[in-house]
This record gives sequence, structure tokens and C-alpha cells, in this order.
Amino acid sequence: MLNDSNIMAVLPAKDINRAKDYYRDKLGLEPSGSMEEDSLMYRGGNGTGFMIYQTENAGTAKNTQMGWETDNLERDMEELRGRGVVFEDYDFPGLKTENGIATSSWGKSAWFLDSEGNILNLAQRA
Repeated sequence: MLNDSNIMAVLPAKDINRAKDYYRDKLGLEPSGSMEEDSLMYRGGNGTGFMIYQTENAGTAKNTQMGWETDNLERDMEELRGRGVVFEDYDFPGLKTENGIATSSWGKSAWFLDSEGNILNLAQRA
């Protein structure tokens, strides 16, 4: 049943208007609608999308909450940095970034925080 259904991520925001500004100004995304008051819907490629909703729980997760797959990680990072996005550097067992990029046999990944403290990801397969 679920194999053929579109998948939608759901992200929390303490301040929905601040989140809307961030996603527009930093990521170049405009909401496609709203499911209810204090929420925003965004559409991506191939039927994908995500919703942001207002809640006091925003910024509490310590894991990657959503990501985009790209065919040119460095190009996209450069564009996002030009918009003011700051990429995280990590040095954990099994994960070390250099200039914001972690490389593995799978490919390359980079992480950044949105205005609400959500951990977002860009990834490029090898």
C-alpha cells in the first residue's frame, strides 16, 4: 500500500513566519499552500514535499530530519553559502567533515541548520 504513496517530511518551527522567510531567502523555496493555520507546504521533485508546522518542540532533534539529493554537491553548497547558509562541521567516530563535506563509499554529504534548529542535509551519490 505505502510503496506507491508520495512521501512527505514534517518539520517543526517555533516561529512559522521566521521559517517561511528562511526557506524563501536562504533556500529559494516558496510554499505551495497550507494544510492548516500555522503550517506551510512545500513541493519538490517527483511528488515529494514537506510541511513545516508551528510547535514549541522545534530544534530539539539531534539527527538529520530531511535532505535533498543533488548531482553536484559543491555547486549547490557554494550557491547556498552565497545566500548565507552555514554548513556544519562534524568530527564523530565514523563521520568527519572537511569544509562541510563528509565523504564515504556511498558519496558525499553536507549538513546545515534551518532557522528553527532542524538539521537538513544535501547528498550526492558516488
